[in-house]
Amino acid sequence: MARLARVSPVGVPQHIIQRGNNHQICFSSDKDMKAYLSWLKEFSKKYFVDIHAWVLMTNHVHLLCTPQEDKAISRMMQSIGRMYVRYYNFSYQRSGTLWEGRFKSCLIQSEQYLFELHRYIELNPVRAGMVEEPGEYSWSSYACNALGIETELQTPHSLYLALAKTKNERLENYRELFKAHIGNASLKEIREGINKGLALGNKQFTTQIETLSKSRVTPRKAGRPKKEDFIDG
Repeated sequence: MARLARVSPVGVPQHIIQRGNNHQICFSSDKDMKAYLSWLKEFSKKYFVDIHAWVLMTNHVHLLCTPQEDKAISRMMQSIGRMYVRYYNFSYQRSGTLWEGRFKSCLIQSEQYLFELHRYIELNPVRAGMVEEPGEYSWSSYACNALGIETELQTPHSLYLALAKTKNERLENYRELFKAHIGNASLKEIREGINKGLALGNKQFTTQIETLSKSRVTPRKAGRPKKEDFIDG
């Protein structure tokens, strides 16, 4: 069966993840991460994709971005993938595939989920036990979103800019969001969304996406309880 074309509405944020094939390492050094980010900056500008948040882990990448043109994210990811695989294979004298097939994506309703995704992405190294605080990790967007480090890669979302009128107040308010870690229910919802290609948002938002995609973008309703589920414990 042919795969459904990606639905990538202009102006709607997306959570993107790309993993190494069979969870293999795809970043072996700081040089590799610098190379990837340089192409991310180049091709996000070329194809008009706003990058709001990112994290590079040893075997996968998370991005939070908004396309400003049709098919912009697919073109950006394909271009980065080609350049980076060529670089990585040459650097480490290897051949063959590096990435686990197509990147995965999840459309999100910004009003409800934008900052949840910011936190999910930038806390990834903390959950992995690599650092105790997100600011200790060099390869995420936390340094610019929370600490004010300037970078041409990041384009702040309008909701981020609305956190406060001044930069210092914005940074302080953003850091406040990280005082509490993400609950298990939110973690499950975000992971299910990206792994199954669902959309995260209210009923009106998901209905609009289903109309565009002509496919279901919400979880299936649970089936009827099994007989044993009614047995008192």
